[in-house]
Amino acid sequence: MDLQTLSDKIEINEVLTRYARSCDSKDWDLFRTLFTPDAFLDYSSVTSAVGSRDEVAAWLEAGLGKVPWTQHFISNVEIDLDGDRAKVRAMFYNPMLLPGMTELSYCGGYYHHDMVRTPQGWKSERLVEENLWFVNHPGAPTP
Repeated sequence: MDLQTLSDKIEINEVLTRYARSCDSKDWDLFRTLFTPDAFLDYSSVTSAVGSRDEVAAWLEAGLGKVPWTQHFISNVEIDLDGDRAKVRAMFYNPMLLPGMTELSYCGGYYHHDMVRTPQGWKSERLVEENLWFVNHPGAPTP
């Protein structure tokens, strides 16, 4: 693996780390910097948030802003580089305390990013969350 490939993979991993921090610290300005201005985000596998970077950031700010705490763990990152573009698949695990709940909730799955190298560094131009499971979902029917 050459130095450019190593550098690109490290920089892309840094974007993923900042993504987790932006969500957990509710830093929506940082969140926006991780995506291209015309990025498309799709969280429909667990919520109804689908749209542009700014639309989804506003939706997350309103929703996650009410959540006492979240902690996003991102692991098993696979990066397929193709010049100035990359396909990224990364696992996530997210324990959280949701408003009005006394028990913790947990969810996990994959983030699928299409990333592009910009003059400001690597950015995501498309994110699709593939939520595979959700324990103690607030919208689940009570048995």
